[in-house]
Amino acid sequence: MIQQLTIIGVGLIGGSLARALKQAGYCQAVVGCGRTESELQRAVELGVIDRYSTDISEAVQGADIVLLAVPLGAMKSCFKAMQGHLNADAVITDAGSSKASVVAAAKAIFVDGLPAGFVPGHPIAGVEQSGVEASFAELYQGRRVILTPLDSSSDAAIETVRAMWQQAGAIVDEMAVEHHDEVLAATSHLPHMLAYGLVDTLVSLDES
Repeated sequence: MIQQLTIIGVGLIGGSLARALKQAGYCQAVVGCGRTESELQRAVELGVIDRYSTDISEAVQGADIVLLAVPLGAMKSCFKAMQGHLNADAVITDAGSSKASVVAAAKAIFVDGLPAGFVPGHPIAGVEQSGVEASFAELYQGRRVILTPLDSSSDAAIETVRAMWQQAGAIVDEMAVEHHDEVLAATSHLPHMLAYGLVDTLVSLDES
């Protein structure tokens, strides 16, 4: 069970994960973090998060798991803000669509070596609406989540992230960073729902 999940970027993706884990009884507390306090207050009102901070360094303190559900361009600043404020055994994952970009952002900040708890990931799920108001607990039911563990990722951290997504109802696969980005690039120009189906097919072919 997760004692504290900190979600940086409480929108559809992060909010739906929080709802799913709470519904499953798998998370004791969810801390939200973002730039807009009114949206974070709304997330509390909806029961998606338990408390919040607009300061990343404060929000990640005490977290078992930190999920970055922010635009790719914001990843580097998020890593920088959390550096030095994480628990020694904290697990860090993300929901970014380009894993090479996320890994590069992390390497630019953690210059002495990536944390063993860093496990990049990408949930292949979504709907047309966005924001925490659109979040719902069933978003990940039967959907793919792709993890792209690195050589530096510990086995324990990989299993922690895998278990989290499975508790949300997702089917979890693993692939290399480069392979993930090749598969997603092949579907990036397609409408979202068609793209999700094609990713499922491509991943299944890879497994066979």
